[in-house]
Amino acid sequence: MNNSQYKSQKRARRHAKIRAKINGTAERPRLSVFRSNKSIYAQLINDETGETLASATDVKDSKGTNTERAASVGKAIAKAASAKNITNVVFDRGGYLFAGRVKALAEAAREAGLKF
Repeated sequence: MNNSQYKSQKRARRHAKIRAKINGTAERPRLSVFRSNKSIYAQLINDETGETLASATDVKDSKGTNTERAASVGKAIAKAASAKNITNVVFDRGGYLFAGRVKALAEAAREAGLKF
């Protein structure tokens, strides 16, 4: 097994442990983060109905560093949440370490008004 397979298996195991403990509802949806090598994605999910309430990504945004783009995604998801009258969310870091782009997204979302 090479290193990338091992890393993805470890992340999947961490994510499964996190998801066993948290659940999104209509009042407090789950803010799910997915980080690829190029982009970062965020979704607000109601797990009771399996519905995505809002989403944001930096795919079309190519200016700035990766952490600056992640912060802009955090602001965008908070703006989309406030448009739907959502202030409280449950943060799902997706098995990623709370550092770098994931942390930048979370802090920007908090500054923009989301509570978690």
